[in-house]
Amino acid sequence: MPNRPHAEVAIDEALVRSLLVAQGGLVVTDAATAHLSRASSGWDNEMWRVGDRLAVRLPRRARAAPLIHHEHAALPEIAIALQAAGVEVPVPLVRGEPSADFPWPWSVVPWSEGCRAMDLPRGTRSSWAASLAQALLALHHVAPDDAPQNVFRGPPLDTRDGDVTRRIQELHASGALSRATARAVRGVWRAGIDAPTWPHPPVWIHGDLHPGNLITSHGTLAAIIDFGDVTAGDPAYDLAVAWLTFDAAGRDHFWRALGNGYDPCIETRARAWAAVICVMLLTHSDDNPDYAALGAEALGEVLA
Repeated sequence: MPNRPHAEVAIDEALVRSLLVAQGGLVVTDAATAHLSRASSGWDNEMWRVGDRLAVRLPRRARAAPLIHHEHAALPEIAIALQAAGVEVPVPLVRGEPSADFPWPWSVVPWSEGCRAMDLPRGTRSSWAASLAQALLALHHVAPDDAPQNVFRGPPLDTRDGDVTRRIQELHASGALSRATARAVRGVWRAGIDAPTWPHPPVWIHGDLHPGNLITSHGTLAAIIDFGDVTAGDPAYDLAVAWLTFDAAGRDHFWRALGNGYDPCIETRARAWAAVICVMLLTHSDDNPDYAALGAEALGEVLA
C-alpha cells in the first residue's frame, strides 16, 4: 500500500515558472527563463532544479507549509556554524510568497552539487564520518527560545513509547520482523528510555538526518540538505545517523571525532532513536524502495 501523502496542489513546470516570474527580483530574473526539471518529490516537498546553480523548494501539502517557514527562520543562523565547519546548507536566497496559484510559502535555494550518500555503498562512507561529526558538533549549540518546535523529533524518548511499541508490534504481526528481531528492537528502545535524559538546554537539531539528506562529492561531505524538520531538542536524535549511514568502521570514526562533546549516555539514546527511525522507515516505505532498503539495512547495523 502506498504511504506517501498525495500532493494537494499539482506542481508542474508551468507553475514553478509562473511563481518565479511573479516573484521577480535579481536572483530569480535569470531563473525564470532557465531550464527547469523536477529533481525530487518527497513526503512533504518537491524540489525543482533551475539551471545549474539553483533549485525551487515547494511544499506538496498544507501540513508541510510550516516546514518552509521553519527553514526560512532557522537556516540563516544555522548556516553560519555549518559553513564554518566546511559543510554547505541550502540557505534560502528567495523567500517565495503565497499567491493565487500556490497557497503556501516556497524557496529558491542554491543547488547542492554531488550525490546522495545513500546512493553510495555503506562501506565507502567512512572517509567523511569525521567531517559529519564536526558539522554536528557545530550545529548542536543551544537553540533560542523561539526555535521551531517538533514533538516527534528530539523529545525525551519515553514520550514516544506508545507509538514505537505499536509499530514494532505491527511489523511483527505483518511478518516484517521476526519475534527475536522485534524483541531485540524493543530492548534497544527500552535501554534508551532507561538512560538519563539530555541534561542540558535544547540544542539545534536537523531532525531528519539520514544518508538521503547528506550530499557527497569526490569522497567528501559537501552539504546537508532538507531542514524542514529543524527543531530544538536532544542531539541524540541527530546522532542516530551513525547507524543509518555508516558501517562499524565508519561509526568508530564518527564517535571518535565527536569526542566528549556530549553527555555520557548520548550513544545509548542515539541508538534507540536509530531503532525507531528504522521502524518508521519499514512501516512507511511501501512505495519507496530506497528508504525501505535503508530501514532494513540500518536496523541490521543497530542490532549488530
